[in-house]
Amino acid sequence: MTTSIAIAKKITTLHQVEEKLGLTLSGDSQFFSEWTTILPALSEAEQTRLEQVRQNYLYQISYGSLLEETIKMVVLSPLLELALFYQAPYRFKTEVSVEIEAQGDNEEILRGRIDALVLQAKLWIVLIESKKTIFDLELAISQTLAYMAVHPKPEQPLYGMITNGSSYLFIKTLGKQYGISDLFATRSRYHNNLSEVLKILKHLGKIIT
Repeated sequence: MTTSIAIAKKITTLHQVEEKLGLTLSGDSQFFSEWTTILPALSEAEQTRLEQVRQNYLYQISYGSLLEETIKMVVLSPLLELALFYQAPYRFKTEVSVEIEAQGDNEEILRGRIDALVLQAKLWIVLIESKKTIFDLELAISQTLAYMAVHPKPEQPLYGMITNGSSYLFIKTLGKQYGISDLFATRSRYHNNLSEVLKILKHLGKIIT
């Protein structure tokens, strides 16, 4: 998708998202209620699997930052499998990756890369790879919105999930508005947030089909 790639390279901040794409953050608490509604319950087997995924991630990250392929294998792929996204009627297509940069401490340039899987043309799964753990999800929101903004049917709701393996957030666009969910962290003391991530994925999966 040449058009979306060009846009994503030029739009690097939420201010530019609003200025150049005309998208505004919705102030309506019901605009993106899909992630806060009553979500499907998980089975005991699913919860056990998610706890294993969480422990696998924490073990791998204890040795240092993880490359994209490792994040895919350890965390993202199990989530998509549990959400049944590898089965009919769901179909993916892969978007070309885009590099993103940010200014760190001591004027250091931090570089990351996002890859996007598009499910049914309605759900964007965006993975960030970075050599620096301080490269957070905020830096990928604008590029994800830029991708989603060039959808040929803006009157239809689009959904996205952004993750770097350690954190997750969800996005919705409709018309010229967008909404963003709370942040869900893999590392949590009292609750496995991957359970909430999977519930939301399952719910969005039903919506887009």
